[in-house]
Amino acid sequence: MHRALRHVLLFAVVALGWGMPASAADSAASKQSLTVLAGASLTEAFKQIGSAFEQAHPGLTVVFSFAASSTLATQISEGAPADVFASADESNMQKVVDAGEVSGAPRIFATNQLTIVVPKGNPKRIESLADLSRNGVTVALAAPEVPAGKYAAQVFAKAAVTAPKASQEVDVRAVLSKVAMDEADAGIVYVSDIRAAANKVEAVAIPEQYNVVARYPITTLKHAGSAEYATAFVNFVTSPPGQTILEEFGFRAP
Repeated sequence: MHRALRHVLLFAVVALGWGMPASAADSAASKQSLTVLAGASLTEAFKQIGSAFEQAHPGLTVVFSFAASSTLATQISEGAPADVFASADESNMQKVVDAGEVSGAPRIFATNQLTIVVPKGNPKRIESLADLSRNGVTVALAAPEVPAGKYAAQVFAKAAVTAPKASQEVDVRAVLSKVAMDEADAGIVYVSDIRAAANKVEAVAIPEQYNVVARYPITTLKHAGSAEYATAFVNFVTSPPGQTILEEFGFRAP
């Protein structure tokens, strides 16, 4: 579907089916904002979702903070003001649930898988997980507490391959950046991340039997300053139009 036409349809669908109640929209302040904390891998997809949501709610600004889900979960537990939390894994979402910071049950809105990422042209000829441990290969991985780092450890375990010596990056996009800038010969990121640097990197597939499925939950937060908009945003992310955008950026259905 032509992009401009799709955005028109998205506006109509959100306004008619997944927007906030008309009475709430009519009374909303002209400079109302919605703060969404989301895992780094969601950056491009959520920015587009945010634009579509803003079009359907004139006067609203969606403010995003993207970082490792582990970092965001800590910030929420320590009282950081936010309306919505979208995590790249369920364990960090559970931390927020256990801290009593959610106002609704988390909903799985997307899934993802991992891939090896290498610079364009694959100069070190990386073909498998075992190749990451070859002499002379510099590897970047997300830190163990970060979802992408935790998932990578699971992949190495399933493949019965010793994890290589690697940097421990603050989030998955830092891994992608290191490879894109030729500061690492390889890394492990989500399949959806490749698009963000497609002109500088390429993917080396991880066999399905060794891969993992990352499940992404989203929820409204207990101290949301705009509960109506927060609920409407979560509803839009999980709606067919929101799912279409996520699929365009390489995410899979829940």
